[in-house]
Amino acid sequence: MIEFLTAPWDFAFWQRAFLVAAMSGVVCGVIGSHVVLRGMAFIGDAVSHAVFPGVAVAFVFGFDLVVGGAVAGVITAVLVAVLAQNRRLKEDSVIGILFAAAFGLGIVILSTAPGYSGSLESFLFGSILGISDQDVTNVAVIGALLLLVAVLLHKHLVAATLDRELARSVGLPVFALDIALYVMVTLAIVISLQAVGNILVLALLITPAGTARLLTDRLGVMMVLAPIIGGVSCLVGLYLSYAFDLAAGGLIVLVVTGVFVLVWFFAPKHGLVARMRARQAQLV
Repeated sequence: MIEFLTAPWDFAFWQRAFLVAAMSGVVCGVIGSHVVLRGMAFIGDAVSHAVFPGVAVAFVFGFDLVVGGAVAGVITAVLVAVLAQNRRLKEDSVIGILFAAAFGLGIVILSTAPGYSGSLESFLFGSILGISDQDVTNVAVIGALLLLVAVLLHKHLVAATLDRELARSVGLPVFALDIALYVMVTLAIVISLQAVGNILVLALLITPAGTARLLTDRLGVMMVLAPIIGGVSCLVGLYLSYAFDLAAGGLIVLVVTGVFVLVWFFAPKHGLVARMRARQAQLV
């Protein structure tokens, strides 16, 4: 067992993979907690696909794919925050409109560049074993900044989530907080793309936070549990990938989903078993 746990660390590319996976899991766990609390999981899906036209433009003109995706994602996130201020339209409607438009734009742009499939595969499905030292540094720096901002804005973000009108009445800049959260979600998604890819990144953003939500009623505890669940799931998924020579991104998502299913059944207070026992006790 000790040899199994230590063997991958003899290789530099596995060391980089483990570091990026753990950092991505932790950052997505923290930012995802705010997403789950707001009930805005759709924004994660929309932003993860909204980076698509940015990646397409970057590919066509030879820029860095991650930088292109980040720019497109931030632009889309800001547009969502701006358009959602019109309360006539619900936030999920605005997200759906921009999500479809961004994805359509990406397809059109890519159709002008034949021979893109190889580079696009790593974006769609992740390429965690191909991560460079510079990628590790980028993830570490951006992740640390995101965690710092999340800590500094924590109380304000929670206040805006629980009661937007009350937050406005006490002078909180709700619109600016919306933009800040959307940009944080975008950057968390972008730094996780190499770990699990564009298609699966929503699971890393939402599932650990949703799992933590089932385990506790306290927000502070949830904010601690979510990144632990995300980080550990990423590491376990990578070890399984090493052991069975299977796709790392897919295994990471399956592991974190498996943890969610177990908690959904066996959580001490909100799990299915606990709720069934509580109903039986009421009947008696």
